[in-house]
Amino acid sequence: MNPVNILGVTVLSGVMSMAVLGSLLRAEIPGVGCWVVANALSIVALICFASQGHVSALLSVLVANVLLAATALTGLEGFRRFFGRSGLPVTGLVGLAAVGAGIAYWQWVMPDFNARVALVSAFHAAINATLAVIVLRERPPDRAKYSYYFVAVTASLVAVGHAVRGMTYGLGLLSQARLLESSAVNIAFLALGILALPTLSIGMVMLAHDRMAERLRKLASIDDLTGAFTRREFLARADALLRSAARTGTPVTLAAIDIDHFKSINDQHGHAAGDKVLMHFASMVMEDVRTGDVFGRLGGEEFGVMCPATRAGEAVVLLNRLRDRLAASGYRLGSSPGGVLHYTFSVGVDQFRADEPLSALMARADAALYRAKASGRNRVVEAVQAEGG
Repeated sequence: MNPVNILGVTVLSGVMSMAVLGSLLRAEIPGVGCWVVANALSIVALICFASQGHVSALLSVLVANVLLAATALTGLEGFRRFFGRSGLPVTGLVGLAAVGAGIAYWQWVMPDFNARVALVSAFHAAINATLAVIVLRERPPDRAKYSYYFVAVTASLVAVGHAVRGMTYGLGLLSQARLLESSAVNIAFLALGILALPTLSIGMVMLAHDRMAERLRKLASIDDLTGAFTRREFLARADALLRSAARTGTPVTLAAIDIDHFKSINDQHGHAAGDKVLMHFASMVMEDVRTGDVFGRLGGEEFGVMCPATRAGEAVVLLNRLRDRLAASGYRLGSSPGGVLHYTFSVGVDQFRADEPLSALMARADAALYRAKASGRNRVVEAVQAEGG
């Protein structure tokens, strides 16, 4: 165990991290590009550190420290972008400039190795502490906690390690003339500080895979054309609502919806226009549905809305309001003034009955929808009306 060996192992680790993170670039996950750049900067910085005694201090001290500080800042920016933020914070850029100026001053104007270590350690402690706070604060509540806590705990430990190192050297508790001295304490601090990025790179990969898993979940649960839930996701959520209603005794209503004469829209205007009508209809429904309502595409031009804490009569009012709004607006099929397509939809509505399966509720709503179609379309029919003849 000596400082040069630690640097060499860390360089190899950085190369492997770059290879793994680089393989994720095509996934276009925000922040991954910054993480790849951060690993590249760390490799160059560590090689510069390892060359002390063989090249000038300008390269092995000043450039090496500035690059390592830039590594930490670039890694932090990657996490910021991952969570939807952008733009390097001014405080980070000021800190990077302060590191460069301080290293130059305590290397050539008033040589002081301990002061350099204290300055650099303070910078890295602040960056890692900020990283831990961001990850804990921005962690999506609906995602698995492990990978986020791994990154936060790792960053916190690194921040504490740098803080202890900075205070140890800043208070003069250790006396050292150069970075690559083979003392036990120096090796321990180097191992903690230099291995931080490879360890965080593991967390970076974990977060990237979590983001890809989230995308796959959305692909499976969200219809890519309309943005509504897929049939499978709709049925799962509807079933959960019914179980909750059975426990609490609150009403739940299902609306089965079908766009009228949709085949003729495809035949007259083309399937591309039909897709745009589906998108337009879904967007209007999603504007009208309330928080807690579940809207899904059941297939083709068929949709469903589950309305919790809603009686059938209330759902009829909601759907008729949407029907009137759609009739008044229509959908513009092009830029020409006369290119507005007016289309309608029919709805069958029924309310959940205690201890019945979802399939029974859907069957009654579908029967009411059939009655709406048979009665001339462009209307909302409640199942009890259909059963009553």
